Amino acid sequence: MTPHQKDILKVWIAAGLWLVVIAIESTSYLSAESTSRFLYPILHFLLGLTLKQFAVWHHYIRKTGHFVGYFILSVLLFRAWKTTLSLPAIWALRWSGIAFFMSALVASLDEWHQTYIPSRTGAISDVMLDSSAALTAQIVIFLLLRAKRARMADGRAS
Repeated sequence: MTPHQKDILKVWIAAGLWLVVIAIESTSYLSAESTSRFLYPILHFLLGLTLKQFAVWHHYIRKTGHFVGYFILSVLLFRAWKTTLSLPAIWALRWSGIAFFMSALVASLDEWHQTYIPSRTGAISDVMLDSSAALTAQIVIFLLLRAKRARMADGRAS
């Protein structure tokens, strides 16, 4: 196996493992009811939250989890496509676009899957949140790589 093939394998394994994490999070074991069983006692002890206050916190904790999870997925898919579709560029719309659309597809399939689990509900609003996270990740990658390219250009000019 060549070094490039090993690099491709590594980035796809990382993306695949993250997809497994998302699939596990989509089960009944991590439904809102299940996570509240262990989060409420912790937050009640640490912050003295009432059940009513906890409901608000719990909602935002879960939505933050959605955002972070799909942000990470989008970054991992960008890395995988960048390594697989090697181009002489620091950033390419092709890599970014495929990573975004794959993340949005996973979000859609994940929510659809949840409609078949009694303790879960599939919500289009979650697909929109997850897709927004994927798009945000791609914007952040673009800005970071653009800044890196500018620093590299400045280093050569000096």
